[in-house]
Amino acid sequence: MLQINPDRLWQSLMDLAKIGATDKGGVRRLTLTGADREGRDQLVRWCKDAGMSIEVDGIGNIFARRPGIDAGLPPVAMGSHLDSQPSGGKFDGAYGVMAGLEVARTLNDAGIRTRAPLEVVSWTNEEGSRFVPTLMGSGVFAEIFSLESILENKDADGVSVRDALNRIGYAGTAKPHQLGAYFEAHIEQGPVLEQTNTTIGVVLGALGQRWFDVAIAGQDSHAGPTPMETRKDALLAASRLVIEVNRIATAFPDYARGTVGFMQVKPNSRNVVPGEVRMTVDLRNAKDATLSAMVEELKRKTVSIEKETRTEIALSEVVYFPPSEFAPELVAGVREAAKLFGYSHRDIVSGAAHDAVYMARIAPTAMVFVPCEGGISHNEFENARPGDIAAGCNVLLHAVLRRAG
Repeated sequence: MLQINPDRLWQSLMDLAKIGATDKGGVRRLTLTGADREGRDQLVRWCKDAGMSIEVDGIGNIFARRPGIDAGLPPVAMGSHLDSQPSGGKFDGAYGVMAGLEVARTLNDAGIRTRAPLEVVSWTNEEGSRFVPTLMGSGVFAEIFSLESILENKDADGVSVRDALNRIGYAGTAKPHQLGAYFEAHIEQGPVLEQTNTTIGVVLGALGQRWFDVAIAGQDSHAGPTPMETRKDALLAASRLVIEVNRIATAFPDYARGTVGFMQVKPNSRNVVPGEVRMTVDLRNAKDATLSAMVEELKRKTVSIEKETRTEIALSEVVYFPPSEFAPELVAGVREAAKLFGYSHRDIVSGAAHDAVYMARIAPTAMVFVPCEGGISHNEFENARPGDIAAGCNVLLHAVLRRAG
């Protein structure tokens, strides 16, 4: 039975991790920086060594193509991203790109030529740490965003995407093209697979997301003379809203999630009742109808909190990702590949957004998850076992062969 070379895959990941390496064992490869360029250059060298041709599009996405028997068929693509969080791990994103490269290398070793062409893809700025929005490269490719508008986006230092691409030499000219299918291997970035001692996550889709900016207006007042019953305490209102977000997420079905990840309190003085709070709310669910019901419950509770705390609360929706359902035939192919090797596996829904979410809008798509240690990701201590990394790539190999012919 055809299998990948696990040592080669692991070594490629470790070699890539030297680019932008941090003292704690992670990586810092913010998109379109010098470290990102070095990572891209390394990928291009490896792909060329594997006999693939390289194209780069206007947003800097890299496409490495391995010819198929029928050049008229759209390519079956495998990929993810090379950019990282400011203090990121060495597997997030990089694993999916290196797994795609290892599939191509394995087919070269075996002398196998697929009917459809194959592509290894590295998407630009999946993380959204330096430039917004997240999923930028795949979003432009899928025509969710216009190229020209995205090129004008600027980072905190006033550098535009256009200028950053030109500086690192990855402002390409390739046009969007049809994909026959898209596969993405990824660490789970959560604890479920590890906690259940499962090697392969068969990803059914990704949670929908609705993000809100919240502004709470109360009134600054002296902490001593102001009676409790007359206060307009913005932080009290925020605290109650945090509890409600948690309650909503635990009360609703379909993989409900709720998070308050940012809060800013003003005037932030120990003897002043807070008069202003800015915070965020992140709601997620696998079903759009349930996600909408969660939002309605949040709005209802917001009105109650306003009355109870004598404050004004403004909710502004800033992000909406509808839930993604991956192609059943490709999901079945991932499941069958896991069975072929005898790997333990389970169905799972991705709680995070991936480039696969946008690809699912334009092509049949599937993902393969493998465990990560402690479920930790977006962290320098992010880690995965070599055996799990190899298993996920073996599953990717056979799922891709089933589709590409």
